[in-house]
Amino acid sequence: MTVMDDWVTAACAELELDPSAVPVPAVLDLARDVAHQVLRPGAPVTAYLLGVAVGRGADPADAAALLSALAGTWPVELGADPADPTVP
Repeated sequence: MTVMDDWVTAACAELELDPSAVPVPAVLDLARDVAHQVLRPGAPVTAYLLGVAVGRGADPADAAALLSALAGTWPVELGADPADPTVP
């Protein structure tokens, strides 16, 4: 078991969720896509939005794929973080 597996299992226990229903790879891929193609702080917010959508009945994989696709088409000029000193 990995630290991620341990964390997800413990967090799910606290929230009374089934850890086998947590699509960890899809959430991590989505967070990566948003962080790299849109804005780093957008990653946890987008993960939250994914959770809200899933809580309302959306399929986790489908919702993550939609959001990843949106991040992939996000205009670079809109994705630049003016507060990030590494962005030219």
